[in-house]
Amino acid sequence: MTDAEMEQHGVGLPDEFERLWTPHRMAYIRGENKPTGPAEDNCPFCSIPGGTDGDGLVLARGERVYALLNLYPYTSGHLMVVPYRHVADYTDLDQPELVELARFTQDAMTALRRAAGAHGFNIGMNQGSVAGAGIAAHLHQHVVPRWGGDANFMPVIGHTRVLPQLLQQTRELIAAAWPKH
Repeated sequence: MTDAEMEQHGVGLPDEFERLWTPHRMAYIRGENKPTGPAEDNCPFCSIPGGTDGDGLVLARGERVYALLNLYPYTSGHLMVVPYRHVADYTDLDQPELVELARFTQDAMTALRRAAGAHGFNIGMNQGSVAGAGIAAHLHQHVVPRWGGDANFMPVIGHTRVLPQLLQQTRELIAAAWPKH
């Protein structure tokens, strides 16, 4: 393909840079499938439990909460613990939900250490859209595995995150490592 043909087809001109394409992120950037209101019927966290574990990237299911991979991960293994009940605020969780959310967070850490050798974790939740919650109407806690040196030049200078596995492969590894109670 000539330079003119490449430019016409939108592939750009060849240069010394390697390109990492992550077209799946465009859906996130555009806000596709993002709930537009508080209704449970418009909430992905309410609909995911009704499907298969593979389709929903579900890692484990409990009585009151479940864990799933983040569709737009910061690192491989970035997962979330989500109550089944459509509740927005941490203070609205009842005691059994709170206890199971905490246990699932521990189980997530155990599974990520077993499956991926995680050295550390960022754990937390963004409460409200002004705090950065992508889906503010349904509480979800992030568990992000970290490794020594994982904040290298790619995200800092290149504004690019490198994920070494497809989400389904990551889901299979972590689900297999999830503690059995």
